[in-house]
Amino acid sequence: MTQPAPVCVHRPPCPAPDGRDREAARTVASHPEQGWSLLCNGIVVFDDTGELLPDGRAIAPHRPTAV
Repeated sequence: MTQPAPVCVHRPPCPAPDGRDREAARTVASHPEQGWSLLCNGIVVFDDTGELLPDGRAIAPHRPTAV
């Protein structure tokens, strides 16, 4: 099953979900009480720095977090 590509209506458009700068996309939904946000490029980012990509792949937390 393929996911439709999110469409940016702002300029400049958000980075692609497979780009190195993918986390620079705009936040379109934020749920801090649950620890996640949805970016315009379809990525779900978590407070622990993990990510869920639009194709279903999970990216493990990859940056040190404050204790």
